[in-house]
Amino acid sequence: MWRKASAAALLALAVGYFYHGSPDLPEQILQYISLPSFQSSSEGTAGQSSLERVISSAWERLITLPSRQWSKVAVGVNACIDVVVSGVGLLQALAVDPGTGQDHEVLHSKEDLKEAFIHFMGRGAAAERFFSDKEVFQWIARAAAEYPGAKLYVGGNAALIAQKLATYPDLMVLLCGPVGPKLHEMLDVQIVVPPGSLQETDEYHLILEYKSGEQWGSTQAPQANRFIFSHDVSNGEMSSLETFVASLEEFQPDLVVLSGLHMMEGQGRELWEERLKEAVSAISEIRKDIPIHLELASMTDKDYMNSIMQEQVMPIVSSIGLNEQELLFLSQAGQGPHADLAAWKGIPDVSQVSDILFWVLEQYGRSDPLSEADFTRIHFHTLAYHILATVDGYWGNQAAAVMAGARVASSQACGLDSVDVSKVELKAPLEFYSSHTEPREKLSLNPAKPVIVWRRGNITFHFTPVLVCKQPLRTVGLGDAISSEGLVYSELKTQLPF
Repeated sequence: MWRKASAAALLALAVGYFYHGSPDLPEQILQYISLPSFQSSSEGTAGQSSLERVISSAWERLITLPSRQWSKVAVGVNACIDVVVSGVGLLQALAVDPGTGQDHEVLHSKEDLKEAFIHFMGRGAAAERFFSDKEVFQWIARAAAEYPGAKLYVGGNAALIAQKLATYPDLMVLLCGPVGPKLHEMLDVQIVVPPGSLQETDEYHLILEYKSGEQWGSTQAPQANRFIFSHDVSNGEMSSLETFVASLEEFQPDLVVLSGLHMMEGQGRELWEERLKEAVSAISEIRKDIPIHLELASMTDKDYMNSIMQEQVMPIVSSIGLNEQELLFLSQAGQGPHADLAAWKGIPDVSQVSDILFWVLEQYGRSDPLSEADFTRIHFHTLAYHILATVDGYWGNQAAAVMAGARVASSQACGLDSVDVSKVELKAPLEFYSSHTEPREKLSLNPAKPVIVWRRGNITFHFTPVLVCKQPLRTVGLGDAISSEGLVYSELKTQLPF
């Protein structure tokens, strides 16, 4: 017994020596240490901070831009102003008492709002809903704008993506959406807005944020997140889509980023059925050699999601970005793998996520060379890790792209321009299986090279951990920043045109 204890002590001393001497722990040492055990050792705090430092340092060393970069990106079509406020504080100001949570596909009253907010707050999950009553929404919006500490930001996936892309000075960015005077004033000067997108009034979305561990009644948030709702008809009807597509001929982009489809769901089946057909017709007019990235968001109508997945939108886009709630709902709507899961418990299981990503690309993508679909790439992000899944032969620089997305999630959540290892923590699993069912392989993370790569058929997966911000300042727009950064660092291989 004492010999084993002595050996363990000597190993700990050796590892401490190497860490102290070099933040980048030599690979040969990492290969002989069981990382999950090392992470949970009695010296866990020091070891954990060292792991975060190794990963952050590796990101800086390994993230490089592709040899061929985008020069013009067109983004559309949802844009608004976000009013960000404390969710619990606002609901208390509205004289709403805490109670039990219940999801609502569409919100009709402040009671529906309270129940939906509690439902998602208790899960620490992001969600977005349409508020049907215009007058009640405007009353709540006024209360939110007057609430102490409320802040106004650029909002809407398209506008947020455009803002992030505009931080790259060599990139020309076109934004098309319902842009009112206040939003136009808030946009980066580098962003081009076509005249047809300008409107007399702004659209407002209310963002109810909550902190990790925040309590309201019997509900406690397991992690920081937000609940979004609006009465937004312009974005809800994707009224700028035709203007967007028409503007592409003059702008001549080499990448199109599309978002806002989720906004149509709250308009009712009769409207979205017809409008979705018109949207598909408009998107189909975009030149086939221009890749289209679709950014998904929270949805609740399985029929609507099926329409997007099957004969409608997904086959005609090249890439999608989504989070864990959206991925699971996509599988539930299409009766895919693990569709029997009601919700993720804690950090989504990597093997189950991998199964769903593989199924989506197999079912709706171009994994079969004879398929007419253009869909070849998925950028999946959750709090603790990201995965890029791509059909072989279409995309390059994906290791750098997935790391770049994780890096911006770590820095932006903390309100910083770069990662501060003292303010983040590693929550990703350091060992996992490539699939929940056979055939599968056990995979381990090397912090000095923090990308795990595996293949299933002709689909390649790139996994990297996120260094999670301990005290996030703002969670809204993180998914948009992640997808934007992933696209900036991605390269389309031209030898296999879409």
